[in-house]
Amino acid sequence: MESDPQQQEQAPPASTAGQRLEAGQVIDGFRLEEHLHQGGMAHLWRVTRVADEGGDASPLIMKVPRIKGGDDPATIVGFEVEQMIMPTLSGPHVPKFVAKGDFTRQPYIVMEHIPGASLRARFDAAPLPLDEVIEIGSRVATALHDLHRQHVIHLDVKPSNIMFRPSGEAVLVDFGLSRHDRLPDLLDEEFELPMGTGPYMSPEQVQFVRNDARSDLFALGVLMYHLATGERPFGNPNTVRGLRQRLYREPVPPRVLRPEIPPWLQEVILRCLAVQPAERHQTAAQLAFDLQNPTQVKLTERAERMQKKSGGLGTLKRWFSAIGGEPVTIASAAEQTERSPIILAAVDVAGATPALLEAVRHTVQRLLTTEPGARLACLAVMKTNRIATDELMEADGSSKHVNLLVKLKHWAHPLQRALEPQQQDGRVTYHVLEAPDAAGAIVDYARKNQVDHVVMGARSSGGLRRYLGSVSAEVVAQSDCTVTVVRAVSED
Repeated sequence: MESDPQQQEQAPPASTAGQRLEAGQVIDGFRLEEHLHQGGMAHLWRVTRVADEGGDASPLIMKVPRIKGGDDPATIVGFEVEQMIMPTLSGPHVPKFVAKGDFTRQPYIVMEHIPGASLRARFDAAPLPLDEVIEIGSRVATALHDLHRQHVIHLDVKPSNIMFRPSGEAVLVDFGLSRHDRLPDLLDEEFELPMGTGPYMSPEQVQFVRNDARSDLFALGVLMYHLATGERPFGNPNTVRGLRQRLYREPVPPRVLRPEIPPWLQEVILRCLAVQPAERHQTAAQLAFDLQNPTQVKLTERAERMQKKSGGLGTLKRWFSAIGGEPVTIASAAEQTERSPIILAAVDVAGATPALLEAVRHTVQRLLTTEPGARLACLAVMKTNRIATDELMEADGSSKHVNLLVKLKHWAHPLQRALEPQQQDGRVTYHVLEAPDAAGAIVDYARKNQVDHVVMGARSSGGLRRYLGSVSAEVVAQSDCTVTVVRAVSED
């Protein structure tokens, strides 16, 4: 179990063989340029590849494990875990892996250097402006979703392990406590204590469960709570007994500490901090969706809560429940994201024929039946002019935007009725976008909200459509996710 101490600079480390590492030394073709930082488990060096000297080489970092007293099991095993996991990862939300060295000579990992400081630097300024808290939460949730889709649960989400690229994407670093669905979990095999950082560990981690991706959402909830209020929801425990209190003690509602926090944001944060993973968002993409679409967040009593849910008797009941309770887990991180997709129904409620609208609705209903954990976003695009002024009102004085939203909800009403009562709240949301390019608006929305599957209708064949092309064809060509194009039988 780790703490989260202030970062400190210390003397450069000795290698495994006892030789002190120094600037200018070359290890397997990498020249040590500058000792940047010493953490609890490793040192970081800025390095250059000797073969690239004189060229436009990308900046690199070498991570060297901090071996204390010759043998530190947690450090050694954690570094082995990171050496296994990092080569499997790709994308903008992790540092690019370059090379590694084993423990027989000199253990290290060389990776891309992410410029700038970690999120740890912002924590001293908490509470932060709420817009910044929301933006950070959304970007980190997006990064976690990408990680989970690659079969990895981070299990140590905290400020010092989060950085941001100049282009804005959150980058997750330090995979020493992580778990890969398809690789041996060395930490679980070799240790019998909860592994993580005290303030951010999920209840199931405290109960020795390491295979639930929703643990990372709990940690992100702790992070957002702290950034929004300046306080940690569960303090900074350093014993197993202290860690177990989060199984039965509830945090002070954020709005008690900072009344200007909107109810929807308190709803999202407290949902992240639910003791049972099944009561949290089921994927990081669904959490990011709520943070990016606050008007669509379904509010419960959590949103208006201004005190802990119950007093001593309630705490005692939860304590007894926690004693005998066994966490329910899932098979893998990737499986959880697959079970809980975000489906986008792009519906031309103003222009499509009744037969096509019914065909799209039938397809969406079939998907919701087979994917009980799915979120459905119903989307209509109100076309606007690129240059000329738009007429936003109907002839009768009503709003075109509002009328389109009403039509969209009317189209989706049978879908809501088809859901089980316990599934209806918050599972279906409605969105009207105003844009000159309908296809571009749909594709951008899908990318921003990490949509897994787009369902939309195709207009009937005709000379004008063949000449101009179709919105559905453009969406298929440009989308990063699965797209199902539906045609009404009567229009073939």
